[in-house]
Amino acid sequence: MHIAIIGGRLQGLEAVYLSKKAGYKTLLIDKDLNVPAAGLCDRFLCLDLLAPSDHHQLQVAIDQDIDLIIPALENRSVLDNLTTLSALTGVPLAFDPAAYDLSSSKLKSDRFFAGLNLPQPLPWPEGTFPYIAKPSAASGSEGIKLLENEAELQRFLNETAATPGQWVIQEFIEGSSYSIEVVGDGKRFIPLQVTDLDMDEQYDCKRVVAPSHLTAEQQADFATLAVALATNIGLQGIMDVEVILHDQQLKLLEIDARLPSQTPTAVYHSTGVNMLELLASVFTGSGRLRQAPPSPPTHPKAAIFEHLTVKNGILQSAGEHIIASAGPLSHEFNFFGAEEALTNYKPGVENWVVTLIITASDSNAAFAKRDAVVARITREMNLKRGCAD
Repeated sequence: MHIAIIGGRLQGLEAVYLSKKAGYKTLLIDKDLNVPAAGLCDRFLCLDLLAPSDHHQLQVAIDQDIDLIIPALENRSVLDNLTTLSALTGVPLAFDPAAYDLSSSKLKSDRFFAGLNLPQPLPWPEGTFPYIAKPSAASGSEGIKLLENEAELQRFLNETAATPGQWVIQEFIEGSSYSIEVVGDGKRFIPLQVTDLDMDEQYDCKRVVAPSHLTAEQQADFATLAVALATNIGLQGIMDVEVILHDQQLKLLEIDARLPSQTPTAVYHSTGVNMLELLASVFTGSGRLRQAPPSPPTHPKAAIFEHLTVKNGILQSAGEHIIASAGPLSHEFNFFGAEEALTNYKPGVENWVVTLIITASDSNAAFAKRDAVVARITREMNLKRGCAD
């Protein structure tokens, strides 16, 4: 299968990586030559999909040999152009516009959760300090602000008075974060493996761990919740659901109806299930998911997917934002003892980043291997350790 992936940053990197694992050929399209996925794809076209002069070249490229278009960005104008292109060429676009409209607005999705009576953090002015303010249209941790007292809240409200309705303010609750993906064809919905998310100080995910440390009952409840959301949405595509465990209750944080980054690769290495293959099955062939859900292994591998940065002689963990701006990455094997790595490291380069992919028979063995990899990088590169935990 030949797949066109539109956008080469974090989602595009995930799509190219999983395509390679599925044996697909990839055409990556981005207006920036230096996106991370540019180092992994089979072909690359530098096109600006908002520039009319590039539309014809894009249509020709899609018409030639592409079987499926995967959007890996969140620019609504580009997504609209891709919808038009898909109709013109007859090449399917792996995109659910209604689900995306809901999930791309935190205000809309929070109202949707409330309408289904699903647990979520209390909205301001309910609850108590601290609160967390999130841009309604932003993705992930982008633009998040912590408001610890009344003075900070009032200052924030004054600063954003000109943009009412563009922020969500919720009670900030402590707890561990978890994610699950659901793939649906509009009628059937398959929940996938639950993963644990570790955040950096900016609330950006720095590490994904699979399988989850949640109890089997909690994971089953999470899967049921995710399927209920997908069913009510009528999902045709893929959706990521993120929760936080607070006082032994899973509370909804957000949903994203698009191919996510990070978690699919961890799930692939833990269970062997390739979410991009499932997504492709929804939009190609019969347009239906396989009759039986992919059966996870009885004893899945433990997988760690983690971002590290080396800067000024210091090695430390950091959120995935460091990967987005790292330039084209290479796909390495046996990287200082890690099974795989995505990195811009080259001998002699002082500042670099890496995403480690580590697997083992169980969680303890995986973290022991991870610690050994970090120690080896530190030792052989003569680095100091920052916050690499």
